[in-house]
Amino acid sequence: MKALFLCCQEMKESYIVRKSDGKEEYFSIEKLFNSLIRSKASIDEANAIIESLKDQIHEGISTKKIHSMAFRLLKKQSLKNASRYHLKKGMMELGPAGYAFETFIGDLFSQLGYETRTSEIFKGKCVSHEVDVIAENEKEIMLMECKYKNMISLAVDVKVPLYIHSRFNDILENDLIKDSNKNFKGWIVTNSRFTEDAIAFGKCKGIHLLSWDYPQNKALKDLIDSTSLYPVTCLTTLSVAEKKWFLDRKKVLVKDLNGNKQLLKKASISDKRIPKILEEITNLCDKDC
Repeated sequence: MKALFLCCQEMKESYIVRKSDGKEEYFSIEKLFNSLIRSKASIDEANAIIESLKDQIHEGISTKKIHSMAFRLLKKQSLKNASRYHLKKGMMELGPAGYAFETFIGDLFSQLGYETRTSEIFKGKCVSHEVDVIAENEKEIMLMECKYKNMISLAVDVKVPLYIHSRFNDILENDLIKDSNKNFKGWIVTNSRFTEDAIAFGKCKGIHLLSWDYPQNKALKDLIDSTSLYPVTCLTTLSVAEKKWFLDRKKVLVKDLNGNKQLLKKASISDKRIPKILEEITNLCDKDC
């Protein structure tokens, strides 16, 4: 890794790039390298991609453009790794409504060993509240509010945990959860990110926050990697319209499509394309589907 950074030191220090939220920062080879490694690309493959890109990166280029170029190169190397690399964008495609994201979070925590339910009404002391995801085991019950965003730049600000904290308190004051003798945890989950004030308020009030990159090493991207539970929107062989077709029919997970040739046909996918799609699905699922 040191050799990688040394060979590209000039590019690393010279160029300012534009992030998706409009902010500018110095281009980080390390971030790009780590994102490629996280997709399971080998060190040699990641080095080769960065070597190919170094003459195309210039002052003012967007990080979106850089990752798009890296994605195309990675796709030529491995559909499987490209699917993983596409995961962040795929999480932004779980829309336009938020129900697919809620379903995905429920499935994710089921994979982590919880019994989960979605869209359930809890009666509070003052009013009733619809809770997006409920996750339980023998020791705890977790109520989760899901905040889906279609752009990473659309952060969840402090107004959300302020509001959700009041809702959780109203539910707790009705004693329905306290009577279960289970430890209560309130969660807010987003596919985007939290502002610093939102994180500070969550820590202060004991609300568990989960976003694409928070908390460190236990963020949404880490949980997805550890469970190998991927949304259909990360598949590179499907069109946007085809992904929407599956989401509309509550087929949110890649494993829902694994080996299901008939389902792909129902989506009006041609016989010519189906083998390539099934290959990507099989490779991404590995032994986990």
